[in-house]
Amino acid sequence: MRATPVSHASPNPFDLPPPAAEALAHSAQLQAVIEQQIADNGGAIPFSRFMELALYAPALGYYSAGASKFGAEGDFITAPELGPIFAACVTESLAPVIQQCGPEARILELGGGTGAFAEVALKRLLELDALPDRYAILEPSAQLRERQRERLRETLIGPVFDLVEWLDAPFDDDWDGVVFANEVIDALPTPRFVLQDGQVHEEHVVATAQGFARELRLADAFLASAVHHVGLRLQEPLPDGYRSEVLPQLPYWIQAVAGGLRRGAMLFVDYGYPRGEYYQLERSDGTLRAYYRHRMHADPLLWPGLQDITASVDFTALAEAGDAAGFDFAGYCSQASFLLGNGMAGVLERIESIKDDALRQQRINEVKRLTLPSEMGERFQVMGFEKDVEFGAAFLAGDLSFRL
Repeated sequence: MRATPVSHASPNPFDLPPPAAEALAHSAQLQAVIEQQIADNGGAIPFSRFMELALYAPALGYYSAGASKFGAEGDFITAPELGPIFAACVTESLAPVIQQCGPEARILELGGGTGAFAEVALKRLLELDALPDRYAILEPSAQLRERQRERLRETLIGPVFDLVEWLDAPFDDDWDGVVFANEVIDALPTPRFVLQDGQVHEEHVVATAQGFARELRLADAFLASAVHHVGLRLQEPLPDGYRSEVLPQLPYWIQAVAGGLRRGAMLFVDYGYPRGEYYQLERSDGTLRAYYRHRMHADPLLWPGLQDITASVDFTALAEAGDAAGFDFAGYCSQASFLLGNGMAGVLERIESIKDDALRQQRINEVKRLTLPSEMGERFQVMGFEKDVEFGAAFLAGDLSFRL
């Protein structure tokens, strides 16, 4: 039985900058695709399916189409796009793993952005005599692939550029090396649940004359089991009416991206919380949000294909997923602690030696953005896994695993 719709997508409820006519036409194409999916599935699709189409529908989804996403002209900015410091410090942590894995080691970067991370990482790995045999970028956007390819071709020497490749799927053979993902898990299509009358319900999306709307339907056994699992670790039971997100598919996703990784490490950087903080009683509407032109708002149904949709990461669930995939937990800490523990001291020394005042101040501001608690330093967290290598040393500064 259908429940009453819980929210509607209005034309522009948050006074956002209006999209151009061409962008709105693009969104209308994707809206028609989603409406057809809804019709083909009996009048409703799970919110997770709506999010998947809005972000990844071929040629139309936010991450699949060609619109600018990163930087001042886009909708958000990620740590690698601020400058070289983030990638340099992360590379400092990964280089020993590459060296332990040997001459055939690979790196798999999930989602390459503008190519900024790969550029700095490969240059630094060359300096550290730790170049991998292959550097693969798993990138769903054809436009971003081309942007990455152009950047790396222009900034890397030929033999290093030749190491780079672009994949449509994770490696399908046995391999050794590193999986790296910055701000990827937050964009995985997430189910939304609501507790109602002692039962778990799932948010679905329907099409109305006023636009898309969300409504509740009884959750299937898979989602209900995942929500009950979350509740087992909480100090207080979640009350009736509590609404949030859960990723029951996370263990399967980790297994898929790791593929046949026999020896090596996985490193994930994202914003989120350990489970006890993620499902606090006061966070009763979850963490789902949308980003459009650097403005955060609460309507993920607005303008499909033109805005990012994201939810925070439950790092306890990520730890469980890594374990289920056959990896050992290596560590968990804030982004600030991770960067400070992996080469930031050398970065600060090099900043002090910069003669150009404007560039030196730019780098100082970059460090602040990356490490201050009021910026990215505490909101973003880092988790690593290892298999037959030593990676735990990268997390010695500011270990937070006790919070999991």
